[in-house]
Amino acid sequence: MSPQQQQCPIAHDQVALNGAFKANAPAQYARLRALGPVHRAEFHGGLTGWVVVGHDLAREALTHPALLKDTAPAAEQLTAAGYTLSQPGVGLVDHMLDADPPRHTRLRRLVAGAFTPRRTAQLAPRIERIAHDLLDALPPTGETDLVEAFNAPLPVTVIAELLGIPQEHREDFRTWSTHALQVASPDHRSSLVGLRGLLRDLVQAKRRAPEDDLLSALVQAHDQEDGQLSEDELVGTSMLLIVAGHETTVNLLGNATLALLQHPGQLRLLREQPDLLPGAVEEFLRHDTSVERSTNRYAAEDIELGGVTIPRGSVVTVALGSASHGASEARGEDPMVLDVTRPNARHLAFGHGIHYCLGAPLARLEATIALGTLLSRVPELELAVSPDSLAWIPSGMMRGLVSLPVRYTRSRGERP
Repeated sequence: MSPQQQQCPIAHDQVALNGAFKANAPAQYARLRALGPVHRAEFHGGLTGWVVVGHDLAREALTHPALLKDTAPAAEQLTAAGYTLSQPGVGLVDHMLDADPPRHTRLRRLVAGAFTPRRTAQLAPRIERIAHDLLDALPPTGETDLVEAFNAPLPVTVIAELLGIPQEHREDFRTWSTHALQVASPDHRSSLVGLRGLLRDLVQAKRRAPEDDLLSALVQAHDQEDGQLSEDELVGTSMLLIVAGHETTVNLLGNATLALLQHPGQLRLLREQPDLLPGAVEEFLRHDTSVERSTNRYAAEDIELGGVTIPRGSVVTVALGSASHGASEARGEDPMVLDVTRPNARHLAFGHGIHYCLGAPLARLEATIALGTLLSRVPELELAVSPDSLAWIPSGMMRGLVSLPVRYTRSRGERP
């Protein structure tokens, strides 16, 4: 690393990770990478810390032994910034992403079996039926918001059925989970409270009448004599699975579809060679990931990252999409070029280390099936608005479209 790079996260150059930044995040992060791998940052509510934007340093930060999930060193400034995610009983807490070992190890082990590649593959026929049902519900031709009509309801239905969420509650939990990760949303706190209350009620219902679903299995783990799961951990883990299993895939589908519509040659290639889809999904994750930044970590002691001293108690987050683009740049590639035939789409979209995304196999499967079904059933698809007018999620760790207006013509298609 050059002396210039070591000095570039300058104290007077603090980047605000606000809505204006997020609206053009890839270009903004490219500018930061050119200056250095780590920068001072301002988050929602005036909370300040550091954002890691370079690939190699991102991998280091995601596994650094002194960057922990324990909020104690940063409790004062988190409270001052009004972060509800740090308030037990209210926010998205008491789950594996909020924990360090050994608690993290215990919580992850309890749900890991439900997301193995083998178990996930068994969901493929159902995911395909859901995709066809959603497209069948559209008029044969017209305009629609693809997020509302297809991208959001597909993963909502999948995770709801996996957990055992009754049909009558799915619209509520879809709305609440969407706002739960948008810390600047006026509905953020009420969504967290609503989602937690719904899950507490469902836990009691599953305790009275268990079914063959993941939520019932978690209830049984809680009720075992050895106390593997506390009541708060049970609800927190369920909240995490709902939010992570829904919002991330919604954004992956939206970002991928937009990328294809802006690269018609790549869209045509995927229509002609659908066997390229699994590899193309990795390229979409690299090109414009659905999780812009990692969850926060907190420095348990003074540490050095990229030649910069990070004081104890500092908030540190990793720009996952930027790190993926940095890896492309290191290979001499333009990170914004979309290539669905790329043989090794190296990315950090699912994180790295012990907090690597447990639902990665499910996200990959859903994206492959959903995009394949969309491309085969909708031979005519184009943006109904200018790309410049599209609105992006304005706050939080997600990278995704608020809506995706399209014009389309769908075919009747082959159903599974």
